[in-house]
Amino acid sequence: MEPFKTLTGLVFPLNRKNVDTDQIIPKQFLKRIERQGFGECLFYHWRFDNNGQKRADFPLNDPKYAGASILVAGENFGCGSSREHAPWALQDYGFKVIIAPSFADIFHNNCLKNGILTIELPEENVAALLKEAEADSLYVTVDLEKQTVSNGNAEFSFDIDPYPKHMLLNGLDEIGLTLMLEEEISKYEQSVQ
Repeated sequence: MEPFKTLTGLVFPLNRKNVDTDQIIPKQFLKRIERQGFGECLFYHWRFDNNGQKRADFPLNDPKYAGASILVAGENFGCGSSREHAPWALQDYGFKVIIAPSFADIFHNNCLKNGILTIELPEENVAALLKEAEADSLYVTVDLEKQTVSNGNAEFSFDIDPYPKHMLLNGLDEIGLTLMLEEEISKYEQSVQ
């Protein structure tokens, strides 16, 4: 994983509550086992019609959101089944940060373990970001070290547990963390032979 320190990115506003993992990545796309290639399936039934053509009424298809790396959504984002494919699809599409008033616990943890920063902000702050991003192109800066989100007009603070913060700042997943102890593991293995 790549270390995450700060990100300034375009916001995609998804002004919907209770977006479940089947809406994020429908079940028919869960047959793959590799982590790549899921971005094209993200929000599939919202983005595409029955003939596979892009729907003009879904904002992610609007060229003004091309290249968005920060998704702002309503409460309870990522509810539903515990599929790890949902963070894979969001990440493969290009999202590095998701901001919402609340997340489903398993989805939240899966995102952090896959290098996506999930940020919980009060509903009024999320509503302000959604409104601004729907009206015009909105770029915000996320600073993980300072734990802030800034849109140029306002700065919002967020909480994050120290362990996932450390993992994200250092670009570590659980395997990477274990490999940092490789020398000690080798010494132990040699001592018990």
